[in-house]
Amino acid sequence: MATITVTGAAGYLGSWVVAEALALGHRVHATVRDLADEAKTAHLRQLGARHPGQLHLFAADLLRDGSFDAALAGADYLIHTASPYTRAALRDVQRDMLGPAVDGTRNVLASANRCPTLRRVALTSSIVAMMSSLREAYAHPAHTLDESHWNTGSTADDEPYSYAKTSAERAAWDICSAQAQWQLVVLNPGAIFGPSLSRRSDAESVKMMQQFLKGAFAAGVPALHLGVVDVRDVAAAHVRAVLDPAAQGRYLLVAESCPLLRIGTTISDCCPAYRNKMPRRELPRWLIWLAAPAIGMRRDYVRDNVGFAALYNTARSRSGLGLSYRSIASTLGDHVEQLERDGLLA
Repeated sequence: MATITVTGAAGYLGSWVVAEALALGHRVHATVRDLADEAKTAHLRQLGARHPGQLHLFAADLLRDGSFDAALAGADYLIHTASPYTRAALRDVQRDMLGPAVDGTRNVLASANRCPTLRRVALTSSIVAMMSSLREAYAHPAHTLDESHWNTGSTADDEPYSYAKTSAERAAWDICSAQAQWQLVVLNPGAIFGPSLSRRSDAESVKMMQQFLKGAFAAGVPALHLGVVDVRDVAAAHVRAVLDPAAQGRYLLVAESCPLLRIGTTISDCCPAYRNKMPRRELPRWLIWLAAPAIGMRRDYVRDNVGFAALYNTARSRSGLGLSYRSIASTLGDHVEQLERDGLLA
């Protein structure tokens, strides 16, 4: 039994990481921002009840120096998932995105450097740390993205989330190279879907699923391709990345490249009750470009992403981490079932 510290444990991905580690019999030190927030910790407490003595919750803040020290005391491994994710316009990019992502990573790893028992760290990065746009990925040989690629085009003003994830990952590699105690492994997932362990609806993929199921895209969708992956597979990859001493470097995590239209048709096939809510066509690129400001998209984003279908080389994650990715139908079908069960489609 190892002791694994998981940051962002109440989040969409972090919750599944905790569940995976507990199921394997390990102790988990799980960090949350507010221990008194029952709405955000109830599902973790339920996991703890199913695994008596294995789960311990700690309050920690990404921007408060030393706040992760207690959660890391005695830990063998650290899985750092805590980071903001939103596609909404931000009033203060530094405060709301760059600070928590980049400075937060530095803060967590400073605590890691003060933990003498720590052997390995797994960091949740993103596919957007590998590319600034689908146009860029499409320009690679065979239109294929892999772990050798880095996002060099995003900026804090242009794509703050992509810039923050790239900057946070680079900072982690720099911090790792400056010490010799612990090893770093980085996971770069695509668009994460699949059932949530909580009833929270603030995850971006949950919001998108709700839009599909409520008919927001019934008139049609852009020709936009997502590198889709199941949240449970991403969680398993994180736990394997710290437990397997042979794991190293970066791992691109994508089940397959999936256009938005196929998300709709897949939901129609596995959940026929929503068939009339699903899109049946892709809208012309010129129409999306014209309508972009009205639908919350930037025209330069449309130019650089709509109509480009990149591929993803995931050989490292399959062979190195032993992943066998769930099908898109399984991911989306289970996600719809969870949203219905938790009353999140009213």
